Amino acid sequence: MIVGTVKEIKNHEYRVGLTPESVHELAAHGHAVLVESGAGEGIGANDALYERAGATIVAAAAEVFAKVEMIVKVKEPQPVERAMLRPGQILYTYLHLAPDPEQTRDLIASGATCIAYETVTDAAGGLPLLKPMSQVAGRMSIQAGATALEKANGGRGVLLGGVPGVLPAKVAVIGGGVVGFNAAQMAAGLGADVTILDRNPEVLEKLGIHFEARAKTRFSNRANLAECVAEADLVIGAVLIPGAATPKLVSADMLKSMKKGAVLVDVAIDQGGCFETSHATTHADPTYIVEGIVHYCVANMPGAVARTSTYALNNVTLPHALRIADLGWKAALARDPHLLAGLNVWEGKVTYRAVADDLGLPYTAADEAIA
Repeated sequence: MIVGTVKEIKNHEYRVGLTPESVHELAAHGHAVLVESGAGEGIGANDALYERAGATIVAAAAEVFAKVEMIVKVKEPQPVERAMLRPGQILYTYLHLAPDPEQTRDLIASGATCIAYETVTDAAGGLPLLKPMSQVAGRMSIQAGATALEKANGGRGVLLGGVPGVLPAKVAVIGGGVVGFNAAQMAAGLGADVTILDRNPEVLEKLGIHFEARAKTRFSNRANLAECVAEADLVIGAVLIPGAATPKLVSADMLKSMKKGAVLVDVAIDQGGCFETSHATTHADPTYIVEGIVHYCVANMPGAVARTSTYALNNVTLPHALRIADLGWKAALARDPHLLAGLNVWEGKVTYRAVADDLGLPYTAADEAIA
């Protein structure tokens, strides 16, 4: 199979779909790999490294899209990229379609076979291709929140861990999954007063056992959520419903109860965000203020630590890429129901129910694609 990757063009996105090491693996399996010149600059991998790994370097993304059978990316294709997709071509990347009707329409129109990292599952019911970026984003959310809390950035002027004789900042983490766990771990490590909210008693029990006295847990109902948000200096939105739009758990009215200069970090913004007042921002302009509350809603947080993120991502995406290239997408998805769960769009049809339901589009079962 001819496989390719291109330089990401989303604002301040420095990750790349394939590392030189991943190219080497694909080449060892007998596949041709095309890489757009400069695609790996953000992770410190120049064209020469890719060539030594077995890639062919091409000058422009258009040439990659025109020649390859499978495009491997990181972020959702931008409009100019979606216009280059063609029927039967495989797109393997993060998509986050539920809050993005324009992208969904374009992918439907392209006729491409679109496999989304974020909905591929595993035997334990987890999301293994989303997990490493959730780990990165969870940890980064505390760094970003701590910076936003600085007075010069519009925040309250509070140090997360405090100092002797001065109380630490209060951090509320909404959601106890991978993002929430990693956010809580970072915040607790810095000495903050951390509370994690979740609706799953088993999750709360595991968190309680892990953190012991270093973080508190509370059941996430309306009253507890409102109380924790009102008291917090920093709120981390770490809620995920696989493939679907995120529920708005913190309303605009709740902001009025918060301390002026408190910070909201919405890690769920890729799926629409869990704060009613959230809208996507970029690394170039990461924050805005509503009702005196600083909002940080960067939609590609892990892109800021591109080298760490790219290698962590390739560790989990490459095995599936190899199977798709070795077997063809139909056979690969037929053999692996967890990879089949990643099929979101196929030949102009939406094949992931949560996306179809959220966008009011007809749904076609993914099984039909491999029948």
